[in-house]
Amino acid sequence: MRLKFHCQNRIGILRDIVAHFADYGLNVSRGEVGGDQGNTIYLLVPNLLNAQLSTLRPRLEAVPGVFSVKRVNLMPSERRHLELDVLLSSLSDPVMSIDMDGRIVAANRAAGQMLGVRVDEVPGLSLDRYIHDIDLPDLVRRNNARVNGLRLMAKDAIYLADIAPLHTEKDDVASLAGAVVTLHRADRVGERIYHVQRQELRGFEAIFQASPRLAAAVHEARRMAPLDAPLLIEGETGTGKELLARACHLASPRGQAPFMALNCAGLPESMAETELFGYAPGAFEGARPEGKLGLLELTAGGTIFLDEVGEMSPRLQVKLLRFLQDGGFRRVGSDEETYLDVRVICATQQDLPRLCAEGRFRQDLYHRLNVLSVHIPPLRECLDGIVELATHFVDRAARQIGCRLPGLSPAVVARLVSYHWPGNVRQLENVLFQAVSLCEGDELLPQHLRLPDVGQATGLAGVDLDGSLNDILGEVERRVLTKLYPEFPSSRLLARRLGVSHTTIANKLKKHGLGNEAE
Repeated sequence: MRLKFHCQNRIGILRDIVAHFADYGLNVSRGEVGGDQGNTIYLLVPNLLNAQLSTLRPRLEAVPGVFSVKRVNLMPSERRHLELDVLLSSLSDPVMSIDMDGRIVAANRAAGQMLGVRVDEVPGLSLDRYIHDIDLPDLVRRNNARVNGLRLMAKDAIYLADIAPLHTEKDDVASLAGAVVTLHRADRVGERIYHVQRQELRGFEAIFQASPRLAAAVHEARRMAPLDAPLLIEGETGTGKELLARACHLASPRGQAPFMALNCAGLPESMAETELFGYAPGAFEGARPEGKLGLLELTAGGTIFLDEVGEMSPRLQVKLLRFLQDGGFRRVGSDEETYLDVRVICATQQDLPRLCAEGRFRQDLYHRLNVLSVHIPPLRECLDGIVELATHFVDRAARQIGCRLPGLSPAVVARLVSYHWPGNVRQLENVLFQAVSLCEGDELLPQHLRLPDVGQATGLAGVDLDGSLNDILGEVERRVLTKLYPEFPSSRLLARRLGVSHTTIANKLKKHGLGNEAE
């Protein structure tokens, strides 16, 4: 039976309480002191019966300083142990406490499953039987501090170990009593990072498809998304290549696995190699002593997105080609082969066949990457949907800023349609966000649009902004048809190009006096 005494914190009170149990020939096997000021005493009396407690209670409560005597289900230490056991058992990662001889003192259920023994058989086992490539007690002595992400092998699997030293008193080596070791499966770390970092799912529904040309490209991507072959996305900067890559990943069977991205143009060769493939412990001066996992290992089972793959160095091209061929690679500074199942999606704004002809990109790698391909058209080729897209961005900007929703004036519409958009959709979104922040009225005006004169302007530049919206749009329509008709010299070809009916194009050509349709 377990008893709780609420009492004063005075010298000799425990002796006075225990004396009554001794008079009855009852052994007190354990005692604990608790409470904020040591004003609670817990006793474990195994052989105490209910009838005996009824007789003893008045005598116990008569002890000077004792206020109450109650039965409890658990001693404080027992409750702590049970709570810790439940908490540790609920963890999916193996957790072990080891002493300074490298023997396991305690472990959770996941650790027992990893070691292949029952939980009650774990205490006393030597960790050397399962982890051969590192002496953990020696590492704890040398560091005498927490170690995170130590890469090690246990039971033929790669783990990242977090090691927290245990001290009896001071935080010095002499007081080290052992360490708590938590193991994380390396092939699942990337999945956890991915689920923590992603704030929202951005699939195909996040891609605004007002233009028929863009809608056709997205339709192609939807067809290719479930396939497991490499995918090459081509398009100018700002067209949304990464957004499309993420949508393809989410629509694939790997949609719940990690998605990692690396911009090959943004890093020096050595840094790009370590970011993609990782490095072994002590691979180079300044390297982390435990080594580092690369994005490929963090993406195990998922999708790696390599942006601007045309900027990849020749050395990285060779390693990437090898990975695409057999799924294997070596981390920097390591002779160990690592094999992974990862889908590769690449993006480029460069002409890869031209780079191959110039010897700047491996032709065999190009053919490995170009199994599936999607071309995202630039915004200047999708002007038929720019007004709807602009309205969408203005609405989103107004929500983010927290202001009322402004409309698009006819002059702004004409300016949007006539501009050549070298930065594509990204530039349009940024320009409209700034315009909404500057607008104080109910309509966006041309002075709110900050459009730099960079890149090559199209034949739509210089539209006369006098007149009504119908007059301005009619002039823009005439310029579009005038520019495209020589390339698509029939109403049927031009209708297919612009995604409208043959009758519509024939009527518009006749209206503007263009081509044979005007006759």
